[in-house]
Amino acid sequence: MTVNDDSFTNWKHREEIAESMIPIIGKLHRERDVTVLLHSRSLVNKSVVSILKTHRFARQIAGEELSVTETLPFLRALTTLDLGPSQIDIGMLAATYRADDRGLSVDEFTAEAVAGATGADRIERREGRDVVLYGFGRIGRLVARLLIEKAGSGNGLRLRAIVVRGGGEQDIIKRASLLRRDSIHGQFQGTITVDEANSAIIANGNEIKVIYADDPSSVDYTAYGIKDAILIDNTGKWRDREGLSKHLRPGIDKVVLTAPGKGDVPNIVHGVNHDTVKPDEQILSCASCTTNAIVPPLKAMDDEYGVLRGHVETVHSFTNDQNLLDNYHKAERRGRSAPLNMVITETGAASAVAKALPDLTAKITGSSIRVPVPDVSIAILNLQLARETSREEVLDYLRNVSLTSPLKRQIDFTSAPDAVSSDFIGSRHASIVDAGATKVEGDNAILYLWYDNEFGYSCQVIRVVQYVSGVEYPTYPAPAV
Repeated sequence: MTVNDDSFTNWKHREEIAESMIPIIGKLHRERDVTVLLHSRSLVNKSVVSILKTHRFARQIAGEELSVTETLPFLRALTTLDLGPSQIDIGMLAATYRADDRGLSVDEFTAEAVAGATGADRIERREGRDVVLYGFGRIGRLVARLLIEKAGSGNGLRLRAIVVRGGGEQDIIKRASLLRRDSIHGQFQGTITVDEANSAIIANGNEIKVIYADDPSSVDYTAYGIKDAILIDNTGKWRDREGLSKHLRPGIDKVVLTAPGKGDVPNIVHGVNHDTVKPDEQILSCASCTTNAIVPPLKAMDDEYGVLRGHVETVHSFTNDQNLLDNYHKAERRGRSAPLNMVITETGAASAVAKALPDLTAKITGSSIRVPVPDVSIAILNLQLARETSREEVLDYLRNVSLTSPLKRQIDFTSAPDAVSSDFIGSRHASIVDAGATKVEGDNAILYLWYDNEFGYSCQVIRVVQYVSGVEYPTYPAPAV
């Protein structure tokens, strides 16, 4: 047998193992609200090849691929436990078990590592929380996809309604079509049908009412059986407390804005300051995509090195706020053709840092250039540190942050030498550190941070909604602090 034959045989064997993992992962998710992760990446509803590719990601930890033969025993061990709702990272289980020298069996070690999710300590299933989308644009449709994906056993977030302005004949059919197919993010993973008679879109069995309204104050959500819902305003039309309060109608308990909030509206970046949200807070903002991209790595660098000052330059994909061809726009440059020009514009991300990181004393400035790509942006974060360091030290630190810290869902890391923007379409992280582009000299560090300004940001929005709704379940093993 040749070496190539050996490689192919090994691949087929790993395919078979990954295939055996799928029903176990699905059953844990449906029946127990357990989400199986591998180094913070969900394995729920993933294909055989996706599971194998996610295992390959572990090369960034020890320089070698994590094998499914290594993680399968931990997955099987989970099925023997009386688990409550939780997120369990079998990649971290395998990594910590490898470093453990007590001689425990896989079953014994797993039971100990996830003890908080079993027995008297486990969280009981919570009643599902209703969610309403106000607006159905780029972010609204991606948030809808994520809500439908995470419906799981039906005990988490439930997308109950979408509120839009009437668009004329076949409006609901056209909106369903935009949810079904996306030129950047591809096909919706599942089935979508339209019930025109009842003004509803049925997505993977989830009935979503389409409500037509020109003003928030005209809607009574209880008339649609919606109660204590979280409303996600993705229009950006209202950004202060007074405007957003219009959404607090019968059936709505909280309002989450997918744009930077103004005035005293809290700007929340999940992973950094989400735990500061007061239980009785009814209105909050998820800040901007760029704020979400820079704040987690900025916090990580400040925690380890101290940051004295910084500047962020974001090279941002164009958005629907710009014109396809030159035309009138209230902003000075955004009226010029988006797909034909680089457009210098402003960003509020730097000033928003103070809201998310009030303990950061460093002055952060910022600017932005819109460029002719439809998605994925890059933030260049230029920092003066409180102490000198080296490129190798910074990269090792950020790699570990991306793998084992409480910020591992926000910060990703790539060492691919040929990485370009389109590689990060669909990334679920707030930003991705590009190791090859990182520059460090003495007390100066320049980080290049890729981010999917649509999908990665939408994932951050969902994390905030999960947290304030009480359906963000704990992760085991607990991340290193």
